[in-house]
Amino acid sequence: MRCLPQTVRFIAVIPLLLAGSLASAADALQTVRTFFSDLHSLEADFHQEVIDSDGLQQQVSDGHMWILRPGRFRWDYESPYKQQIVADGQRLWSYDEDLAQVTVQPMDKVLSSTPAMLLSGSDPIDQVFRLEALPAAEGELHVRLKPRNDDSNITEIHLYFKGAVFSRLEARDRFGNTTLFAFTDLVRNAKLSETLFRFEPPAGTDVIGETE
Repeated sequence: MRCLPQTVRFIAVIPLLLAGSLASAADALQTVRTFFSDLHSLEADFHQEVIDSDGLQQQVSDGHMWILRPGRFRWDYESPYKQQIVADGQRLWSYDEDLAQVTVQPMDKVLSSTPAMLLSGSDPIDQVFRLEALPAAEGELHVRLKPRNDDSNITEIHLYFKGAVFSRLEARDRFGNTTLFAFTDLVRNAKLSETLFRFEPPAGTDVIGETE
């Protein structure tokens, strides 16, 4: 039996390749929507890197984070400096232990379309972002999120999943900087105490901003 010419065989395979690509894109989008649709809490260790517009690493940090939806989160930075960022549902507290200083701001003024809002917010993800599946390394799913609201400094967020497991996040801003988060030992929808998200400035701490 005579074989088909190489060109014909290649053309015959194209529909199969396209079908596989479409299926992968649909899987990636569905994974992200499912992950956030019934997300109540998250806890994980994190590794954070900040890369500037020239591709130079500006900061490396490690710590632990807790998220309780809607609107509450806590990021404890353990290295290179002790810092804590706590959102209690109304205010955002940023505490620098070495400086003995805390800054407090209303949450709705600082968190629009940010990674923190994405993880801790309660609005359906498609209402806040436009989702697009992108190619990724083998074994990963990769989805780009672009804010629907133009008032954010964040221009896009990239989410990566290994199967159904959320593994890392990249956020890019209007100044060309990229902030990378890699998560390990992630626990989803565990019961978290609300006391984790209450911040009381330690004695002797300078408080900048309104606490009421």
